[in-house]
Amino acid sequence: MKAPAQSVSLAIIDDNLGSLELLSTALRGPELKIRTFSDPEEGLDFILQDHPQIVLTDLVMPKLSGMELLERVMEADPAIDVLLMTAHYSTQSAVEAIKKGASDYLEKPVSLALLRDRVGILVEKHRRRNWASHLEASLAVQAGMVGNSPQMWELFSQVQRIAPHYRSALVTGATGTGKELVAKALHRFSPVATGQLVPLNCSAVVETLFESELFGHVKGSFTGATQDKIGLFEYANNGTLFLDEIGDMPLNTQAKLLRALQNQEVQRLGSLTPRKVNVRVIAATHRDLRAAVAEHQFREDLFYRLTMIELAIPSLVEREGDLLLLIRHFIQKYARQYHKDIRGLTSRAQLVLLRHAWPGNVRELENVFGHACIMVMGSTIDVPDLPAYLSKSGVDVAPVLNTSVNPGEMIPLEEQEKRLLSEALRKASGNQSEAARMLRISRDTLRYRMKRHCIS
Repeated sequence: MKAPAQSVSLAIIDDNLGSLELLSTALRGPELKIRTFSDPEEGLDFILQDHPQIVLTDLVMPKLSGMELLERVMEADPAIDVLLMTAHYSTQSAVEAIKKGASDYLEKPVSLALLRDRVGILVEKHRRRNWASHLEASLAVQAGMVGNSPQMWELFSQVQRIAPHYRSALVTGATGTGKELVAKALHRFSPVATGQLVPLNCSAVVETLFESELFGHVKGSFTGATQDKIGLFEYANNGTLFLDEIGDMPLNTQAKLLRALQNQEVQRLGSLTPRKVNVRVIAATHRDLRAAVAEHQFREDLFYRLTMIELAIPSLVEREGDLLLLIRHFIQKYARQYHKDIRGLTSRAQLVLLRHAWPGNVRELENVFGHACIMVMGSTIDVPDLPAYLSKSGVDVAPVLNTSVNPGEMIPLEEQEKRLLSEALRKASGNQSEAARMLRISRDTLRYRMKRHCIS
């Protein structure tokens, strides 16, 4: 998925006017808004005031070196990508630059093709980040969806594109991944957003009452029908009907649901008169409906009707970059709810959370922090504040932690994760498989997080 075109700001700083002109000409294009500076101090002033997304700077300059400029930029805005160039390349200075936060270190004379390639990658990254931030803000406010991983960017994008047009859709995913939140987002971005979103948990309905529940009935249509009853289709007219766990719907009701979807009309039980409805239908399931179709437990025609639009929600384990974001979100949510000043968690508490497999997905994570925010007495959540089944797994976390790290120290979550990874790698003498075993995470997860924190 490629983010929509939008300009990205680039500042080029080089005291050599010829080099400055060559670089700006080589990189000029509609996707970049370029500013050039031959005076590094003027360039720094611009960066601190306007916060361009990318900075390309020479290393050796009068008044202010590229390394000093890098340090100032990282202090002010670590999200800025800084590329350093030098005619005096050394491995030592390259390593120092990367450690201080540089995105790349290029040797002069710079290959213009290589430079365009590196800058192009950063441009696409910032487009995605800006777009994801916009989508995330909209969906977080309107439907409670939180995420910044590539998998969630794709899901946000699909919701935005599908919502104006769908008549029926299927949302799939494991229990606790947030299928109802996706349904809410589809509804709120749809043309019937002013109408109702009416939920029905199919697994909670008695089989003999399904038809009456969905389509209604007239008085006397069966024993106990003492008055006319409107069904959920009519109740959701000009809105959305959300059928959760549709895999538990009986086969005979599935046939009538298919007819309602095709004709946009329903017939109350015991009535001969069809009634027109304008209802969008979102179905959700944690089951494998394809397997259910093969086993004749789900109608094939209804399955294909629903899967014209299918949204698959990733599990929490698949959303590598979202765990810390969700932790912050739930701490803030429950700190407000319980009127507590909770600012974060300890290193050892985070290690316990990083090691957990999260079979209950986001719902389990939310429950953990609902519990922890009730139990915590101070401003920092620690292992004893976590539910018992998690806190018991924390008895052996101490050997992984660097003894120089105070377990109760309040540091940002991102920095805590970086410390834990670095310490595990140090204790494993750089062996990634051993470090992953210590942290009880997969080697792929370890490598992903190392890359995110620029740990080599």
